[in-house]
Amino acid sequence: MRHAAATLGSGNLRLAVMLPEGEDLNEWVAVNTVDFFNQINMLYGTITEFCTEESCAVMSAGPKYEYHWADGHTVKKPIKCSAPKYIDYLMTWAQDQLDDETLFPSKIGVPFPNNFLSMAKTILKRLFRVYAHIYHQHFPEVVQLGEEAHLNTSFKHFIFFVQEFNLIERRELAPLQELIEKLTAKEAR
Repeated sequence: MRHAAATLGSGNLRLAVMLPEGEDLNEWVAVNTVDFFNQINMLYGTITEFCTEESCAVMSAGPKYEYHWADGHTVKKPIKCSAPKYIDYLMTWAQDQLDDETLFPSKIGVPFPNNFLSMAKTILKRLFRVYAHIYHQHFPEVVQLGEEAHLNTSFKHFIFFVQEFNLIERRELAPLQELIEKLTAKEAR
């Protein structure tokens, strides 16, 4: 994959993702999850004109990976939908989770729920799918827009974070495994 060439001068991202001393793990995961959500939302926003019902009739990450939407509440049985519709559902759903004070408490001293980490894992797993779709279906447009260094740096930060805290299963990362190995090889532990 030629995708890994350009990244921003971003210091050591492996160190940047580590839990700061004295920091609560849930708090750290929450703050970073919100940051990744915002970054991915912004990155996807730059290519929405290329990601249409026609060009991306299926939410995929290459020929072997197709994603169907289900949120477990309003959509219980996974539905096949276009990438823009899937990503819209995903971002709306994720925003609702992030805005839920019982799940992501914003007030100091309010405890995180017991299921917080499993919810954060679900959010991050789904956000990964947006990166995977962008890399597989829209990388030429990303390059055309001069956004590849930004995308690569954001993705590399995301991957180091989810690896550091074991937040996404390896099999879920398969659509971008080659890219992940390239991006992370330069900064081995």
